[in-house]
Amino acid sequence: MQTSKICLISALVIAASACSTPKQTSMHKEEFGNADMFTYAVPGNSAEGCEAARRALMSQGYIISEANQNGVRGKRKFQASPESHVEVEFTVVCAANSKGSNTSTIFANAVRDQYALKKSSTSASLGVGGIGSISLPFGESNDSLVKVASETISDAKLYSRFYDLLERYMDDVRVSESPKEVPAPEAVKSHEENNQGKSGNSSSEN
Repeated sequence: MQTSKICLISALVIAASACSTPKQTSMHKEEFGNADMFTYAVPGNSAEGCEAARRALMSQGYIISEANQNGVRGKRKFQASPESHVEVEFTVVCAANSKGSNTSTIFANAVRDQYALKKSSTSASLGVGGIGSISLPFGESNDSLVKVASETISDAKLYSRFYDLLERYMDDVRVSESPKEVPAPEAVKSHEENNQGKSGNSSSEN
């Protein structure tokens, strides 16, 4: 009987300690694995890839804040509700692959920032002789947006649509930046000789 009481008391103590022990917050474990979602290979050099990325983002309403031969950054704003605001920032980095391959890798990353409307009002105070100060219920309202969340978007479909659009603009970039055909030296020389011959014939006839 005494032994059973001791066991019961021990069980209650263990249960109480388990309930009182704070639970550990589970942290997200970063795993460096498959990078297909954030990388994409395109034919052409890095400058062409970044120009195509810039055009792709602008076609979707993104405001470009930075653009050069190695990277592009753009931001788009969304009004999710009257009291919440969302901003998506797209960052693209273009890197050339091995020498002679004439291909580049596009590294894309989209971050979603969420803001909430924080309302704060200040009341006006009025001094009254013999009574003191009285706070009146009206005053200024200072509403501001406060960031409440920020995360990297991990939607494979979003990046896939971006890469498809980038591929379409890659064709336009290659066409617009292709060098114009330069006539061969023999053709230029023949053309000049023909012009000189025509001018000589005109002079002899005169």
